[in-house]
Amino acid sequence: MIQKSTAETPIEEIHRIRREISDRFGGDIAAIAADADRRAKASGRPIWQAETTNQTMQRSGGGDVSGNGDSTPAAR
Repeated sequence: MIQKSTAETPIEEIHRIRREISDRFGGDIAAIAADADRRAKASGRPIWQAETTNQTMQRSGGGDVSGNGDSTPAAR
């Protein structure tokens, strides 16, 4: 008889921990992010900061993006 291992795989462990964290905060992603931010700052470890801010890029399909963020139709 083949016996199945009772030890969870690393993937199963990730999913279990994700569910535990989600349950702890009632599924509120903002609360999860705020807690992670608080713990990161409390750790005293350096936190990576981007040197530049994100810039709006041209949308796919070749259309231009207007000043208000709306895209124009792609040229045919």
